[in-house]
Amino acid sequence: MLRKLFILLVLSSSMVLFAQEKDKAEKAKEVQHKFVGVKTCKMCHKKDDIGNQYEKWQNSKHANAYKALLSEKANKIAAEKGFKTPAAETPECLKCHTSGYDVDKELLGNRFSIEDGVQCETCHGAGKDYKAKKIMKNREEAIANGLIIPDKGEKFCSTCHNANSPTYKARDFNEMWEQIKHPIPKKEK
Repeated sequence: MLRKLFILLVLSSSMVLFAQEKDKAEKAKEVQHKFVGVKTCKMCHKKDDIGNQYEKWQNSKHANAYKALLSEKANKIAAEKGFKTPAAETPECLKCHTSGYDVDKELLGNRFSIEDGVQCETCHGAGKDYKAKKIMKNREEAIANGLIIPDKGEKFCSTCHNANSPTYKARDFNEMWEQIKHPIPKKEK
């Protein structure tokens, strides 16, 4: 009886371990897209006929979000919040002022730089697998390859633009959206 109980216990443990290993293997298969950086996105998104999204970004505060963390003012705010590191090294600051600061360095392409602040991939997802023009021409294929099109703008933007930010100022979302939106112009038929 004890021997049967022991065998049953060993088999049960083995099944649990097998299930855990299978779960790990399945998670490892999940695609982790690689960041390419705004310099790569710029190659196609700097043309007026498709909306010049790069220029829109470049002239926005998003493009300078990381640089804002390099100021004495930002370091003072970080210290007042109780952080022991400069703002540009503080994860709680970096999470809204840049992309890719917290991902495996293997997922950052050689043209990617966190110093580029809140860039294309902050909102649209890591672009290595959807950046090809052939893929970008097919919205569904681009989305299947990692492109994110935030469909609830105010909710999406408020993950950073909210009262938890020490410099937050309440603003009208629609007014702010008008300043940053960057659609692809509709082609005349």
